[in-house]
Amino acid sequence: MTLEHEYALLGGINRAKIGRYIGIAAASISAVIVLVILTVVDVAKALGWSPNLPPVVLSWVSAGAVYAVLYWLFDRHVWKLPWLSSVLRVPDLSGQWHCDGQTVNPDKTPGYLWQGTITIVQSWDRLRVRLKTKQSGSNSIAAALVHDQADGFRLMYNYTNEPNIGEPELAAHRGFADLTFCKDLQTAEGEYFNGHGRFTFGIMKLRRTHR
Repeated sequence: MTLEHEYALLGGINRAKIGRYIGIAAASISAVIVLVILTVVDVAKALGWSPNLPPVVLSWVSAGAVYAVLYWLFDRHVWKLPWLSSVLRVPDLSGQWHCDGQTVNPDKTPGYLWQGTITIVQSWDRLRVRLKTKQSGSNSIAAALVHDQADGFRLMYNYTNEPNIGEPELAAHRGFADLTFCKDLQTAEGEYFNGHGRFTFGIMKLRRTHR
């Protein structure tokens, strides 16, 4: 079972437009491929050959089949090209990030420090934010990416957290995080809020370690 989920794009290009552009490209490429195949068949017949072209061959290069291949390539790889990602206004956040966190007490004084590793799995359509600390782990369940022309990109997501076995003082809970990434996508800062089992809040600082 995949844990990646869809995410909203705010301020980026409309996903429906991308689907239409890929559809147009798929129809054009399919038409060219079919024309080439039929031309080769006609040439073979003119030379006295009797090529047998099974219908399934043409089905492999139908617009639908070409669309599926093009969309898979775009979803997994193409959109991450730096120049294209800039045009689409969608940052590639995938990879591992070191996280330095600190709780904030109700009286606004600094609380305890904690560290963890955040792994972000991202495609054009889907996203997952996985935070792992020594005491617990969390997974995002919903997210939105915001293109902020002034500050950079913001990632807002809801998550569920499960403590490790042997952590009786911790309870499973839900939370929300709001992170702002610098324009070079190497660091980020933000806040988090917990509830539904653990009522804490604090700040987070991220530093990219691996793509």
